[in-house]
Amino acid sequence: MAVVEVILPVLDEAQALPWVLGRMPAGYSAIVADNGSSDGSAELAEELGAKVVREPSRGFGAACFAGLAAAEAETVCFMDCDASLDPAHLPRVAEPVVRGGAGLVLGARMATRGAWPAHARLANRALTWELRRRSGVRLSDLGPMRSARRQDLLELGIRDRRFGWPLEMVLLAAAAGWKIEEVPVGYRARAGRSKVTGTVRGTARTVRDMTAALRTGAS
Repeated sequence: MAVVEVILPVLDEAQALPWVLGRMPAGYSAIVADNGSSDGSAELAEELGAKVVREPSRGFGAACFAGLAAAEAETVCFMDCDASLDPAHLPRVAEPVVRGGAGLVLGARMATRGAWPAHARLANRALTWELRRRSGVRLSDLGPMRSARRQDLLELGIRDRRFGWPLEMVLLAAAAGWKIEEVPVGYRARAGRSKVTGTVRGTARTVRDMTAALRTGAS
């Protein structure tokens, strides 16, 4: 078994999959959580040697949870599968968890020019400010590349199955007293058409779901 399993929530990412899967570091194996792709992503991932889990219920959190439930390694990572994040940076995020020095590590995105639209950066900044106000956790980014121990994540009981999943994870981890850290990772323009933060509508949907997660976490 790999030292670390990497959960990749996927919806129509056939264009990016070969690059992402081809750059997995030694000791890291991919779990592609396919969320109803119509472009053959699941079949391509299987051909490329990834473990594939199919989650028909739409939602980013639903795909993440399906991948987490299918994982077996002690340490897991999550990462967007659109080639905006380089799998070569995964050890930076996973090693503090593997060594036992942190409970949750997030990759703070260092974006290349044009990779991170202004509306998405502003939304991220507002959400991290609200997170700090409510929980005391100081983060610069709610980064999509992150790592934690599999069983600990399952025991957190994350309920959100939409785009509130990443924020609820941090809120619950903070409430449970986990040590939360962030490390810098590269961030580049994604492959193919953006479905979320690359569009104003997608960013608004993410903010809506994360705001709901904040309300839930505060109750």
